[in-house]
Amino acid sequence: MCAFAEKMTLQPDEMAEADVEALRTHGLDDRAIHDAAQVAAYFNYINRLADTLGIELEAFVRPWGEG
Repeated sequence: MCAFAEKMTLQPDEMAEADVEALRTHGLDDRAIHDAAQVAAYFNYINRLADTLGIELEAFVRPWGEG
């Protein structure tokens, strides 16, 4: 799923039925694949919107990689 989400994020124009089939071979059904793709797409959307508008993290949120 992580590789699927990464490809969906970085190379969305290269997504193909084979990417979905790969998830099915790992036991995910169509509902699980749909839900996971929706979550990844939502986070991509929110992050792009925040970057576009220059939204800063709240003071209580630690930067990624800090304890």
